[in-house]
Formats: sequence, structure tokens, C-alpha cells
Amino acid sequence: MILFGPDGASGCGRGVMPFVRQRLPKFAEAVFIDEGDLPPRVNGHRCLTWADFLAEPAESRAVCLTVADSSVRLSLTERCHAMEVGFFSAWASRVLIMDDVQFGGGAILSPFVSLTSNTRIGLHFHANLYSYVEHDCVIGDFVAFAPGVKCNGYVVAQDFAYVGAGAVLRQGDPGAPLTIGHGAVVGMGAAVTKDPSPGVTVVGNPARPLTKT
Repeated sequence: MILFGPDGASGCGRGVMPFVRQRLPKFAEAVFIDEGDLPPRVNGHRCLTWADFLAEPAESRAVCLTVADSSVRLSLTERCHAMEVGFFSAWASRVLIMDDVQFGGGAILSPFVSLTSNTRIGLHFHANLYSYVEHDCVIGDFVAFAPGVKCNGYVVAQDFAYVGAGAVLRQGDPGAPLTIGHGAVVGMGAAVTKDPSPGVTVVGNPARPLTKT
């Protein structure tokens, strides 16, 4: 047996499981890994704790980290490395990947995602429903795009950036890309025309740093 586990039986995990199931190799089983108070099965798949997942007799084990919080994904990645658990990418059948697109392990590409040509994507990228990444973009590690993100050409999204649902990232220029800073958060529906600084949350149209009152 080979075990494939979407980590977490929350909404994202349940949304990813159907296209994980479609791509399972022969003699493999897809399970949920979750430490919560869950029934033995969710949507027909067994729910295991991490301890149970590791105790199952299997030739190999791999996970796809469906947790949205990038810092949690990082800690889970470190945990998997320590336990010699591998990673796999999961993408739906209706995903469009064009020429010379390279991405690291653990990517999750939901239905109707488009990745156009000459794009580089790092580890554990999440692209939710109807998001697109246009040409000549560079996406870092642990970046997440919520549903409907419009990432136009010549954009750099540094590690741990999060882009909210329906946000629009304007097209940059060759040699002068629009850059979403390390750990920056782009709010839902924002129109980003200038570089958000690392760690800053931007909202609105045009997007500006969020100020707390």
C-alpha cells in the first residue's frame, strides 16, 4: 500500500481530495490526516491522526498540505522532513499549464486555474478556483492565491505572500516586475498597482496599506 494524505479534512482538504483521488496510482489509498474530533470517515475516505498515518503499514507515504496558513504549512513541512514523509502535487483535470512552467513540490492547483508560459513557482503553492498566473512571473515558496486571483505578467510574489479572493495584480515590466513582498497580504478584491512591502497588508482600489484605527 502507498498512502497519500491531504493534510486536514477542513474545507480545503475536502475540496482537494476529489482530484487527489483521480490521480491515485494503483494500490494507493487517499486518506485525510487530521488531529481534530472527526468521524472515522469523511466523504468516503478514512480520517487518521498523524500517529495513525505513520503507523499504517505502507511502502511509502506522501502528503499534500492543504492548510491555508503558510506558517503552519512551513512547520508541517519541517515535521514531514523529520519523519521522512514525502510530498506530492495535486491538480484538477481542468487546469491549464502552458509552455515552460516550472513549479516545486506540493503544489495545489484547483479547477480552472491557468499558469501561462515562462513562469517559475516555488514549493507548496496554493492556487484556488479560477486563479491565473500570467507569463514571466516568479512565485516564491508557501504562496497562496485565493479564488479568482488575477496575477498578470511580470509579477514576483515573494515567499509566504497571500493574495485574497478576486484581487488583481497589475502587469509589471521586464526588468521591473510588480513585487509582492515577503509575507505581504493582499486583501480580497484589492487592485495592486504598487509594490506591497514585506509583511504589510494592502486593501482597496488602488491598494494601500491597511491602517488600524
